[in-house]
Amino acid sequence: MITEQEIFAAQSAWGEGIVKIGKVYLDKGDYRVAAEQHIHEFYDYDGGGVLFKPTLVSEKQFRTDFEGALSYFVGGNSSYPEDHGFAIKPWSNVRWENNGTKIIGNMAVAMGNYYFTMVEGGDVVKVEYSFAYTKNSDGQLKIVLHDSHLPYSPPQSS
Repeated sequence: MITEQEIFAAQSAWGEGIVKIGKVYLDKGDYRVAAEQHIHEFYDYDGGGVLFKPTLVSEKQFRTDFEGALSYFVGGNSSYPEDHGFAIKPWSNVRWENNGTKIIGNMAVAMGNYYFTMVEGGDVVKVEYSFAYTKNSDGQLKIVLHDSHLPYSPPQSS
């Protein structure tokens, strides 16, 4: 059974991983390897696949394979020309605000907002998310659904 504490710990570690990728990028290190490690650690691409709908994409908005996820985080893949490397913006902090969780056996869903703080300051970016988790055969929590998007912004009336 998955617990809420495991979800909260996984969310915190995921955010720290995004910050780490950006730090490696700033330090002129191999940020691509850091992103690969992040994906292997948190996502279940090896164990059965992931439904991944990243925030800032519109053309190829669904990423069901490892390469699509990696491209979103670090860019540089000609198959995904709109990717500019979300994780290498870079970010200094990721804060989670869960609206709720639902746990059913070996599956858990969490929904809410997460807030990304850019390294050079400025506005915090609010993103809405829904993540689903499962435990793999080693008992590690893995993401099987990642759906995130910017909050709705109604058109300005003239």
